[in-house]
Amino acid sequence: MSEMIRVRPTQDGTYTVYRGMTALISGLTRLQAERYEASIARQQQGLVTAGA
Repeated sequence: MSEMIRVRPTQDGTYTVYRGMTALISGLTRLQAERYEASIARQQQGLVTAGA
């Protein structure tokens, strides 16, 4: 099972995208962070489908 991808706000008003406990990217607007999260989810889904 893959680690959970999530978006969390930071104290400076930007957002960070995490995979499990690892920060993947930070300093994003909320829209950028949500798009990045969706992109990762699509990539993971594609890998699962390709492996089936």
